[in-house]
Amino acid sequence: MTDPVLSPPDRRTDKSRWVALLVLSLVQLMDVLDGTIINIALPSAQAELGFTQDNREWLVTGYALTYGSLLLFGGRLADRFGRLRLLFVGLTGFAVSSAVGGAATSFEMLLSARIGQGLFAAALAPAALSLVSVTFANNPSERGKAFAVFGAVSGMGGAIGLTAGGVLTDQLSWRWCLYINVAIAAVAVLGTLLFVRDRGGVPGDSSSRSIDFAGAVLIAGGLGGIVFGLGNSAVDGWEAPATWLPVLGGGLLIAAFVAREMRAEHPLMPLSVILDRNRGAAYLGIAISGVGSFAVFLYLSYFLQQALGYSATAAGFAFLPFAGALVIGAGISGSALLPRFGPRPIIPAGCLASAASLLLLTRINLDTEYVTGVLPAILLAGFGTGLIFGSAQNVATSGVASSRSGVASALVNTMQQVGGAIGLALFTYVSATATDRYLSGHGGQQAQALAALASYHAVFWVAIGVFVVGAVITAATFRSGTIDLNEEAAPAH
Repeated sequence: MTDPVLSPPDRRTDKSRWVALLVLSLVQLMDVLDGTIINIALPSAQAELGFTQDNREWLVTGYALTYGSLLLFGGRLADRFGRLRLLFVGLTGFAVSSAVGGAATSFEMLLSARIGQGLFAAALAPAALSLVSVTFANNPSERGKAFAVFGAVSGMGGAIGLTAGGVLTDQLSWRWCLYINVAIAAVAVLGTLLFVRDRGGVPGDSSSRSIDFAGAVLIAGGLGGIVFGLGNSAVDGWEAPATWLPVLGGGLLIAAFVAREMRAEHPLMPLSVILDRNRGAAYLGIAISGVGSFAVFLYLSYFLQQALGYSATAAGFAFLPFAGALVIGAGISGSALLPRFGPRPIIPAGCLASAASLLLLTRINLDTEYVTGVLPAILLAGFGTGLIFGSAQNVATSGVASSRSGVASALVNTMQQVGGAIGLALFTYVSATATDRYLSGHGGQQAQALAALASYHAVFWVAIGVFVVGAVITAATFRSGTIDLNEEAAPAH
């Protein structure tokens, strides 16, 4: 008997693949916006449930640890058991975890819900991206348009999360920042049932049927250690053993993972996936964007609220132009430029546009007007991010056999997650150092405000360096010319 989930696509499903893209983009939006929408809700949750500041940090770290450490394993499970099956599991589990979090009556209950969200997000995120990849595998033009849409959603989810989080918290309750995931997941499940088909099916080769559990433990421990240590650096500093010991241990576990994958008969992550020059450069571009985006989202949000006096809702709406510019950048990048020129000029250009936006932000002061001093930088940052994501996600999952599309897709999310963790740790250190340096040499009534402004400037300058170095490295790494964006017929061993 044929499994209806895995049946070959008929004419109706072929025509509905663009609707399927919208459904999968909705899944991606839910995943991405959860990273920022919950940050807006946490102060209100802390006030109501009565937990400490240190416990509040664990609500972010607990999610990041689970999500970041299990992404590769989730991608492999998608390849092993079928992308659609894992997407359903991820959506259902994420919705249930969100409902539990929204109804939480204690810190422990909320933390358990956040860990559950991270667990199921590690399943649904690579499943959704790999389904986009296999759905648009055979038509480079359509594939470019599809990834332009998906990349735009990936990039603008943070801005939408800030806006939605502010509105929901101010107008309803912090709990609705979690409950909203239940509604989104319900729509996504219905849309998936009606329109999404796993056109790659469940792979039948022996390598896709085997799971390297030892490799999964090594990479989960390695990524978890790095994310945990970097998270601690924001509170304890780089000199603390709670920071450098987990990072060092995580690095050693990742080295052991790579050594194992080089000799494993059925590796969890075939090194051919990441060692291809174009795919490797695409993953690097995604990681760089993950690092640099923290400078824009987090510290510009601080500036709007603390220096200009914006409410959380107003600050969220101030970022909406970012989303619009990102859609334009991703559309131009994925559907127009990538098929014609290849990724080499596009992703470095996105990095440079992002660097230019941060250069504009180094000129902000306590009298800056939003329209003249902030909006141009937000528009340029959105456009640059769109250039990166519109092409990088496409290239990162191209040329990969269907049996390994889940792992390739999981690496995209892993790079975003690790990049974000590095960005948070790096910029927290830079900000604190710049604040202390300013206060040590200045006094007066406005000292605290000017010290905060100095810290923002320092963060923006460091982020400029990150994007410029990223532009140079990706320009040197990508191959020249266009690339074949179709999937391989068989996996490379």
